[in-house]
Amino acid sequence: MSDLITVQGVVISAMPVGEYDKRIVLLTRERGKISAFAKGARRLNSPFMAAADPFVFGNFTLYEGRTSYNLNQVSVTHHFVELATMQPGVYYGYYFLELADYFGREGTDEKEMMNLLYVTVKALMNQQLDNRLIRCIYELRTMVEQGLCPQLFQCTGCEKEISDGEDCFFSQEMHGILCISCALGKRDARRISPSALYAMRYIATAPMGRLYSFRVEPEVLLELEQIIHLYTARNTDRKFKSLQILEVMK
Repeated sequence: MSDLITVQGVVISAMPVGEYDKRIVLLTRERGKISAFAKGARRLNSPFMAAADPFVFGNFTLYEGRTSYNLNQVSVTHHFVELATMQPGVYYGYYFLELADYFGREGTDEKEMMNLLYVTVKALMNQQLDNRLIRCIYELRTMVEQGLCPQLFQCTGCEKEISDGEDCFFSQEMHGILCISCALGKRDARRISPSALYAMRYIATAPMGRLYSFRVEPEVLLELEQIIHLYTARNTDRKFKSLQILEVMK
């Protein structure tokens, strides 16, 4: 057996392999996105049975095999088992994991995405929060963490600072806001309300622990959905299975 390594991470996907094993994908702080085999994880008495599932956060001890890592030991810190019984919350959760998987890369520091997933799953567990707003927050903050944040403070045309409450527009093509003058002639420019822009600015800059500390009026939520969902779709090139299920459930 090669030297053991321990990583802090979260299971973002798991699939059965053979009769008793599982292949899991981890998003880790130390090594980015990696896959590992959990041998015997599907046996009833396996110590990995409850640890080799999505939404499990913990410290994973691994050893490197010829083609992948192998799970040796797990110390679970958070296991959101209740989420599995929440509809449609669990499908929002799976979509968030899929989006993290899409952007995850081996060899990168995924601390911020791990933290984002953690606070987001906790938000899903809070039935006082609207899942639709949680999705908007998670999608936009993911874009921020991946270096794809739209320009929300300056006009993307003339670089003029846009103050709170000032009339402006949002352009998907320009990846951000436009002042009234620069919006002229831009076919996809749509007016963005001061409340929606304020919310987007907050999402982009708030401390991780305060992301889910606000609510919006229904009309503002609809506006955020129309802008953020399209922006996310424009910056990804995959059909997410969980998102398709959510669309059907609507």
